[in-house]
Amino acid sequence: MQANVFKLVTFNVVLFTCLYFVCGVPNPKDPALEKLQAQQQHFRGEEHDPNYDHEAFLGQEAEEFDNLTQQESQRRLGLIVNKIDKNNDGFVTKDELKNWITFTQKRYIMNDVENQWKMHKNNADDKISWPEYRKDTYGFMSDEEANDVQKQDDSYSYAKLIIRDKRRWAAADVDGDGLLTKDEFVSFLHPEESDHTKDIVVNETIEDMDKDKDGKISIDEYIEDLFPGVEKNEEPSFVISEKEQFKTYRDKDGDGFLDIGEVKDWILPENFDHAEAESRHLIYESDSDADGKLTKNEILEKYDLFVGSQATDFGEAIIKHEEL
Repeated sequence: MQANVFKLVTFNVVLFTCLYFVCGVPNPKDPALEKLQAQQQHFRGEEHDPNYDHEAFLGQEAEEFDNLTQQESQRRLGLIVNKIDKNNDGFVTKDELKNWITFTQKRYIMNDVENQWKMHKNNADDKISWPEYRKDTYGFMSDEEANDVQKQDDSYSYAKLIIRDKRRWAAADVDGDGLLTKDEFVSFLHPEESDHTKDIVVNETIEDMDKDKDGKISIDEYIEDLFPGVEKNEEPSFVISEKEQFKTYRDKDGDGFLDIGEVKDWILPENFDHAEAESRHLIYESDSDADGKLTKNEILEKYDLFVGSQATDFGEAIIKHEEL
C-alpha cells in the first residue's frame, strides 16, 4: 500500500494527502529503481520471476491478464501473437519479439506522460512551469517550507518528495528556461529513459539506500533495501546469493562498499538491452523444436510464461482493451 502511495503522489494530490495521513510516510523505493533492479535480478539466471516476463511482454495490461481464465488468457494471447508476427509468416522471431517488448514499454511511458501532461498543462504555450506542477501536485507546501522541513527532519517525507521533484525538474529542463516541454516532461517523469537525466536515478538510489549518510552503500544497506525486514541471523538462500553478487560483481574495487560509479554500473549497465535479453529468454523457454523462433502454438503452450493467469473462473472477462 505504501508503494502505491509513492506512485500516486504525482497523479492526485488529494488522494495522496488522504493516504499520507492514513498510511504514514510513503515508500522511498522509486518505480524506476524497482524496474531497473528487477531487470538485473531477472537476467542473472537465478530465481526466476514470472511477473517480470508478464510485465515486459504485456506492459500496462499485465494486471488485467492476471484476472483471466486460462481460456480467455490464451485467446487474447493469440490475438497479440498475430500483431507481433509482422510479416505474417507464422513465426515470431527474436527481432519481432524484441520490437514488441520495446513497443509495450514505450506505450506505457507515453500513456503515463500523456495523462499527466493533460492534468498539469494549464496554459496554451505547450509548456509546464515548476510552480504550476508543484501547486497541482503538492498544493499547500511551498518550496521554502519543504526546505525548512528537510533541514529539521532528514527522513523520507512529503517535503523530500518536493525537493526531489524540483531537482529532477532542473535536470530535465535542457534549455534552462524553467519550463518543461513535453519531451522534457518525459525525462522528468522517467529519468531512467534519457541520457541527460539517468544520473538522477543513481543519486536517488544512493540517497535511499545510504542510511548512515556516508555517501556509499554498505553490504548491510544493500541487503536491507532489497529484502527489507529479513533478520540477519536467518540468512536465507536468496540473501546469501545476493551477498555473493555484491562481493563478486557489484563491489568492483573490493572495499566493501558501492560508490556512485559502482551503483551506476549496477542499475544502469552500459550496453545492456533489456528488450533484447527478454526476447532471448522467452524464446529459450518456449522454443520446443529449438529452431530459434516461435510458432503460435509454442507460445500458447507457454501462455503462463508470457501472460500469466489465475486460471480460475473469475467471471466475465474485463472490458476488451483497445489493442485487442
